[in-house]
Amino acid sequence: MLRRSVVQGGHIWRLSQATPLRYLTTRALVETDEYGIPLKPTWSVQELLSSYPAPSISPATFKRLHELSALLPPEEGTPEYAKLKHELEELIKLVDAMKLIKVDEMEDAGIPDGRVMAEGSEIPLDETCHDEDVVRGRDLLSYASRNVDGMYVVETNRSR
Repeated sequence: MLRRSVVQGGHIWRLSQATPLRYLTTRALVETDEYGIPLKPTWSVQELLSSYPAPSISPATFKRLHELSALLPPEEGTPEYAKLKHELEELIKLVDAMKLIKVDEMEDAGIPDGRVMAEGSEIPLDETCHDEDVVRGRDLLSYASRNVDGMYVVETNRSR
């Protein structure tokens, strides 16, 4: 059986015709397929986030978040309250982790066009459709059941 080791980037790759590639580091042996793709995940978002401290939301903040989103919060002390509070704390932890990422700022980069198109074809983004039959902008307010000063009004049955 042919077997050889290749050192590449400080890591040892062992090649064999009978077995797929195996990536050997001091931490762990990661098995890969014949293309070098790991057979199992080598890391996870959960693993990464577990190294960050867990934030805590006060009951007042929890209630205020629900008020701002026009939702009724679950009763404090219930399993639903604990589950939802934990999920919100995990989301806050994720956002805090994203804030730590260093991003190089580019001047006048704008928003890149992420659509997939054939090379050489493009959509003129500076042109707008001038179809007279299409209602746009503030004219859409004429379809609202209630509006005040150019704003839609949505009635709720909650008191503030």
